[in-house]
Amino acid sequence: MATQPLARRIVDGTEQWKESEMARVVYKVVEHDGGWAYQVDGAYSETFRSHDRARQAAERAAGEQRLSGEEAAVSFQDANGDWHEELIQGADRPDTSVQG
Repeated sequence: MATQPLARRIVDGTEQWKESEMARVVYKVVEHDGGWAYQVDGAYSETFRSHDRARQAAERAAGEQRLSGEEAAVSFQDANGDWHEELIQGADRPDTSVQG
C-alpha cells in the first residue's frame, strides 16, 4: 500500500510534518449568463460564446493550477480572531480535473 508524501509546514514558527492529502479542484463547464463558463467552488469564469471555448479555458486554468511555484509565507486570521503564519511549499499543488 502506498503512503502519502510528507508535507512540511511552518505554523506560528513551529515546524510540522504531516501526511500530505492532495487537494482536489474540479472545474465544471456550465451554461451561464447566455453562454458558457467554467465554475470552481461556486465562482464563475468569464462567459464564453461556446462550450468548446469554455472547456479550453477550464483546461488551461486547471493545468496552470497544477504548476509548481515558489514557497510563500501566508498569514491568516482564524474564526477565533487569532493570527497564524504558514510557510506553504510551492510543490504542494492540487489535483485538478475538468467536467462537462
